[in-house]
Amino acid sequence: MVMARTVPAVVRALDILELFLSGEDRSIPEITATLGLPKTTVHELVNTLVTRSYLVAHPDRPHRYRLGLPLFRLGSVFAEQVDLAREGRVISEGVSAASQETVHVAVLDGTDVLYVAKADSAHAVRLVSAVGRKLPAHCTAVGKMLLASLPAEEFAARYDTGTALVAMTSRSVTSVADLRQHLRAIADRGLAYEYCESNEAAACVAAPVRDRAGQVVAAMSISVPTPRWNEQIGAKLGQLVAEGANRLSAKLGYYP
Repeated sequence: MVMARTVPAVVRALDILELFLSGEDRSIPEITATLGLPKTTVHELVNTLVTRSYLVAHPDRPHRYRLGLPLFRLGSVFAEQVDLAREGRVISEGVSAASQETVHVAVLDGTDVLYVAKADSAHAVRLVSAVGRKLPAHCTAVGKMLLASLPAEEFAARYDTGTALVAMTSRSVTSVADLRQHLRAIADRGLAYEYCESNEAAACVAAPVRDRAGQVVAAMSISVPTPRWNEQIGAKLGQLVAEGANRLSAKLGYYP
């Protein structure tokens, strides 16, 4: 098979555009120094990108440049083509293969979570669940991960402080005050753990999934029957689910 040849000028132009992923405007000398390209080459490439409006001069600093509108249009078309459920299922299958456990992707729907993707464990003893199912968010790892990511005012709009929360098991959180305490710890840790709060026989760990703007739009979890769960397993699965959630976030256009 004949290998396709890359075009050096195009590669260099893309290298220049990718420098702007930091969100900072840049000058030609800065681009030249960062990429180690000849100044004449950078001038020609930047002028070409400006001509096509992929770069525009900063209105207050004309010798500095920032990204132009055509890149926003391209990104918007890409975002429209991304299907969270489809991409979530593909990534979940990889995480399930690595962990040998059941993996879910869920989104927040009011005070519930809605499961939009799933990959089953290969074990004979596994959790029974279904895409499209809803559960109270405060009883699940995915739900608590999503609630921990809400701004305070959004959380307050969903939960009245005096409201008693429904219990799915004897371990479920039943007060908003206790839930807030749980969520603060989750926000600090970046992972949500749940042990027998939605199912007496299951433990879960969940990580956040972000969109291209950095907003948490979903959560991914690994669920395990309690006989296969311990602290060491929880730590290992926490790492796996965080890596999987990061891969799904990248599919949605998020680059930290």
